[in-house]
Amino acid sequence: MRKELLSFSPPLIGEEEIAEVIDTLRSDWITTGPKTKLFERQFAAAVGAPSALAVNSCTAALHIALATLGVGPGDVVITTPLTFCSTAHVIGSPSGACIGI
Repeated sequence: MRKELLSFSPPLIGEEEIAEVIDTLRSDWITTGPKTKLFERQFAAAVGAPSALAVNSCTAALHIALATLGVGPGDVVITTPLTFCSTAHVIGSPSGACIGI
């Protein structure tokens, strides 16, 4: 048996990331602000998209994706039962589709 914890996904945080966090905390913008807009522009450019929108969670991203695709009440969305609960939650939300399998 292991004597130490096997980390599932250890973060890779260096001095550059720490400096950015400190800069952000000192900037008076800890919510959507100039750095978020810069990130959205840089991300869109990196993936070749016309624009990008940063959100606070994958749940929010899934909700936006369904809305953008026009998925709504009466539509059927099939997902795996082996997933995070938000996958099914956004399918069954009032503005999402009616059925998650």
